[in-house]
Amino acid sequence: MPWEYIWPAGLSLLLAVGALSDIKDRRLPNWLSLLLLVYGLAHAVALGGLADMGWLSTIGWHALHALIALMVGAALFAGGIFGGGDAKFYAGLAAYFTLSQGLDLLLWVSILGFFAIISWMIGRRVLPSKKPVTNSLKAKFPYGLAIAAGGAALAWLAPISS
Repeated sequence: MPWEYIWPAGLSLLLAVGALSDIKDRRLPNWLSLLLLVYGLAHAVALGGLADMGWLSTIGWHALHALIALMVGAALFAGGIFGGGDAKFYAGLAAYFTLSQGLDLLLWVSILGFFAIISWMIGRRVLPSKKPVTNSLKAKFPYGLAIAAGGAALAWLAPISS
């Protein structure tokens, strides 16, 4: 495996842990969001290169993206639109991408989230299973799955040098 694929592979692994945790327990652990943040900022340092101090500029754009994502996520959480774990998970993921890739990340998460929600709704109607109580956490779509899918898609499809 060439070195340029190590970063998206590591990110995909972290995202898979989050997606599985959200599906199983409807919970995205804080340690995972923090690990995503650190991983994303380390990726920024690797992209910027240590020799010419270019990483300072690069890490700034990654950190700014994470900060904006956290602020927007907190506002959505305060409005009851988004879960707190989802907001932190997305912000941790955002650190992997520069601010200029922010709309791409949002687009991928939204598109894949739309298809995942539609599939989930159809599956709940078609597949015979014990239905969860209407207002329980298990009755809600685990949006960490969509965040993980969108982040992994962008990481693998975006140019390696971005």
